[in-house]
Amino acid sequence: MSVEKETMTQSKSTDARRSWPDYTAVWRWHFYAGLFCLPFVCWLSLTGSIYLFRPDIEAWLDRPYESLHLDGPRAAPSSEARAAIAAVPGSVFSRYEPPATPTGAAQIVVGRDGHLFRVYVQPDTLRALKVERDDHRVMELVSHLHGELLLGDRGSMLVELAASWAVVMILTGLYLWFPRGATRLGGVLYPRVGRSGRPFWRDLHAVTAMWVSIVTLFMLLSGLPWASNWGKYLTWVRNHWSVTAGQPDWPVGTEAPLTLGTKSAPHSSMPGMTAAEMAAMAPPVAKSAPQSSMPGMTAAEMAAMAPPDAQGGRSLVQAFQALDKVVPLAARLRLPRPVWILPLPQGGQDWMISSQVQDRPLRVTYTVNPGTSRVTKIEDFDGENIVDKVVNVAVAAHEGQLFGRLNQAILLLTAAGLVLVSISGTVMWWRRRPASMLGAPRRAAQSSFSAMLAVVIAALALLLPLFGLSLLLVLAIDRTLLPRLPSARRWLGLAPPSAAGRCSNR
Repeated sequence: MSVEKETMTQSKSTDARRSWPDYTAVWRWHFYAGLFCLPFVCWLSLTGSIYLFRPDIEAWLDRPYESLHLDGPRAAPSSEARAAIAAVPGSVFSRYEPPATPTGAAQIVVGRDGHLFRVYVQPDTLRALKVERDDHRVMELVSHLHGELLLGDRGSMLVELAASWAVVMILTGLYLWFPRGATRLGGVLYPRVGRSGRPFWRDLHAVTAMWVSIVTLFMLLSGLPWASNWGKYLTWVRNHWSVTAGQPDWPVGTEAPLTLGTKSAPHSSMPGMTAAEMAAMAPPVAKSAPQSSMPGMTAAEMAAMAPPDAQGGRSLVQAFQALDKVVPLAARLRLPRPVWILPLPQGGQDWMISSQVQDRPLRVTYTVNPGTSRVTKIEDFDGENIVDKVVNVAVAAHEGQLFGRLNQAILLLTAAGLVLVSISGTVMWWRRRPASMLGAPRRAAQSSFSAMLAVVIAALALLLPLFGLSLLLVLAIDRTLLPRLPSARRWLGLAPPSAAGRCSNR
């Protein structure tokens, strides 16, 4: 009778362990998600830590051009723009960025052959101090390394896939960490540093991961609107309601952000590009085109430079005269830097003065009439729809700019914690890994279907489409290909315990 009771107790215990959420099954999800995500987590933590200090780094890099010795008065902004165009032959004007100091060099962005170039102009002699590809600037490269791995939209989708599985890794990790009957805080809220071996690495991994998990989840989810696939997914969802419809004003994948212009203004097929920038990115016209008196500019490019007015055209001289009037007006507005000054996207006489500060809720764009020096329109954070407000606040916090140094400190500590979690997790896996196997947790001999698990997976797949698609691919491979490769199944830990051999528990 005692034997029967013991058997029944064991059977009930086994059934309880198999009920959802099953500890071993959750551990397996955590293991495979971590195995895929951890290299990306380390990479994003390192590159993201650098990007947190973008304003500081760019200010340091621009410091040699902000305290120049001037032998005479500053030249007019139009003369600086002409000098920038002459420094990049064949280019056209895109935008003007005022200097940070009275003796600083203006930065003029011009375009040629599908690329934008940034020219630093000496304000008195109009000598080009520096010319560089705008997308080759240090922090632009860091941005592309962080969000796209320098692989364009494909890299963006790969980062999005890793972020999606990282969400799964964190949720399963929190379940594994959750104390079950623990009476002490050691190993739960702080690591027991006096221990050695696997217990030490387990505490270091689990406790650190717990402390950084909430911020990490926020970082992963707030970064998704930038991703090539998820960003378009969000745009598709938000465009179902008229109040939120329209092109987002943050970059999606490798597309340019809609940082300027009214939401109601007609946009080109290239999101975020102004009329002047589109002209700048266009291929050059034939060499036989009539040349203007300005070095490097063709008649067609001159026309692209100056938005047409109601009479059907406006001369390049008039456009530069407008720039001379708009720059002093921008100085009086005292917008947070960097400030962009450029013609209105849809043409006309109006120009735009826009703050591109990384703290996005502080951004504001003024539409001004150079002839009257009047502001005709203001676009700011208060005028955005609720979706754009939420995303822009999240993006500002993601970049460490929403609440100053404290924001940067929290994210920097989180990044350091994620690197520590990745290292400790790798050490734990490597120490327990059998020589002839991957070291995944053993699969149960009999797996049971759980409706609750199906609901959770379906919800995650709906929220994270790339996760859902990749999961379907993994299931297809597991059902069709791996049954024909028993050695691969054993190495991956997919075979039941009797076939896979004994593997130590966590």
